[in-house]
Amino acid sequence: KDIQYIRSYYYNKLEMIRFDSNVGKYVGYTELGVKNAEIWNKDTSDIAAMSAQRETYCLHNVGNWYPNM
Repeated sequence: KDIQYIRSYYYNKLEMIRFDSNVGKYVGYTELGVKNAEIWNKDTSDIAAMSAQRETYCLHNVGNWYPNM
C-alpha cells in the first residue's frame, strides 16, 4: 500500500501531466496537461495498463531496491 507508481511528462522543466497509481488517473498541471488528461482518462485500456505498472514494475523490483524489507 505504501508503494506508488508515478509517471510524469515534462516540457521545458515544467510538469504538464502525471499518472499516479494512488489516484488511478492522469492529472494535468497546465492548461494543455488538463486537456490531455481528460482525453487520456477516457482510454480505459491505457488506465488499466498504467495501473498494472505498479504491480509489474514497482512490486516486482522492491526487493532489489530495498533488500531488507
